[in-house]
Amino acid sequence: MDLFKSETLKEPLAYRLCPQTLDEYVGQEHILGEGKLLRRAIESDRVASLILYGPPGTGKTALARVIASKTQAHFEWLNAATAGIDELRKIIRSANLRKAKGIRTILFLDEIHRFNKLQQDALLPDVEEGNIILIAATVENPFFYVNSALLSRSQVFELKPLTEADILRVLNNALQDKERGFGSLKIIADGDALAHLARMSDGDARRALSALEIAVLTTPPDENSNIKINLQIAEESIQKKVIVYDKKGDQHYDTISAFIKSMRGSDPDAAIYYLAKMLYAGEDPRFIARRIVICASEDVGNADPMALVIAISALKAVEFVGMPEARIPLAQAAIYIAKAPKSNACYRAIESAMADIEKEQTMEVPDHLKDSHYPGAEKLGHGEGYKYPHDYGGHVEQDYLQKKKKYYNP
Repeated sequence: MDLFKSETLKEPLAYRLCPQTLDEYVGQEHILGEGKLLRRAIESDRVASLILYGPPGTGKTALARVIASKTQAHFEWLNAATAGIDELRKIIRSANLRKAKGIRTILFLDEIHRFNKLQQDALLPDVEEGNIILIAATVENPFFYVNSALLSRSQVFELKPLTEADILRVLNNALQDKERGFGSLKIIADGDALAHLARMSDGDARRALSALEIAVLTTPPDENSNIKINLQIAEESIQKKVIVYDKKGDQHYDTISAFIKSMRGSDPDAAIYYLAKMLYAGEDPRFIARRIVICASEDVGNADPMALVIAISALKAVEFVGMPEARIPLAQAAIYIAKAPKSNACYRAIESAMADIEKEQTMEVPDHLKDSHYPGAEKLGHGEGYKYPHDYGGHVEQDYLQKKKKYYNP
């Protein structure tokens, strides 16, 4: 078969190579390994409503296709980005008719996070009654984007980015498969070229396969009809690495959390890595600077007061010089805070005091501390008995609170 003239080339390689069985499926051993719940459910055709979430290219749609090929139920496909409530209701009506005949209906709903509350609510009664078995997919954390009632009626499975070994397996399958891949062509792919594609795809099988497809289809065969894929061709095919980072989703919160915890944990290398990741992905540098300021006060505090000075200076530098130069003062501040001695005494002090204010009866200011600079204050006894510390060498014992409290423990 001359694949260059084949009609199958009209379909992307990633689509053609979509696994048809669990044995062809690569990765996600934590949920699909031998004996795992989801694998058992698929093999026995007893899949209940479930939500699959994870980054692009990790196999959410591929898993749905595996289930579709395995199940005896009627399978419907719907994308929340383009579907409306009318289309959804039409599918549900048909599902109810099939249920009366003893036929199950599985609805695969891609990008469920794009459905609004009304649309998600429309699914709820039929999912609860078993009129449809919902398999939803999303790149967003469903606990943020899916109604809690729908979540409670579904099992949630998180798909992880594929490992480099997984991606290499996918790429090699593509090169060897004669029906759906490039197995009918004479392709000589260098190991370092495939390793580069696996590494730069960042756990995204679709991206890796797309890059391989570009490499194969744009590289002319030599005099022996061999298509040689070397490292240079691989680099040109995948271009710049795409970071999986949604500035409003999990990656945003997880990465900034890791950044702060790395500074708190005195690991400057990890802090710089997460800083670079955020900047590379286009995170707002002012947001990063604000978090550095908070960390400087919360986690370093008075153990090294210069940390806050440097953090504030970095924030001002970011606003003054902008990117890309602002990455340098941000790095300086992050490294300083990571290396500084740590104390959360100030943070614990204000948290403890705030808790007392919220839960206990508010203490009145003692009379001797009250303002005495207005007419009539003396008659009220305000300021009476106050000891001016400077008259006593800078320090004098007196009550500053009605009840003794200990908030600051350096």
